[in-house]
Amino acid sequence: MITYFILIVGSILCIMLYKRYFPVLGIPCEKTGQDKTSTVVLDIRDYNIDVNDRQSDMRIPYAYMRRFIQEIPRQKLHVIANDRLELNLGLRYLKSRGYQIASYHLSNCPCRDKE
Repeated sequence: MITYFILIVGSILCIMLYKRYFPVLGIPCEKTGQDKTSTVVLDIRDYNIDVNDRQSDMRIPYAYMRRFIQEIPRQKLHVIANDRLELNLGLRYLKSRGYQIASYHLSNCPCRDKE
């Protein structure tokens, strides 16, 4: 009986750790979106984070994404996040809702521009 309980708790813990810390594969890190006309820049950083660059088309923090998911257009997205944890959670949520993610950018980690 105890082994079943340990297996259930262990599997739930593994799933939670996977969703938070394992990176979403196949999405490139770029400074800006590939094509500004067909890509929507979505900023999922918190509202209280000071943003000097106003390059985002929409700003919906990850905490509010479930409430405002219908406001995000069904186009390719370029996601801006503050850290890796927020990025992984946001990308997984958007992909589970059927959105196409073209690229991402972390605000505290400069990406190399691919020219």
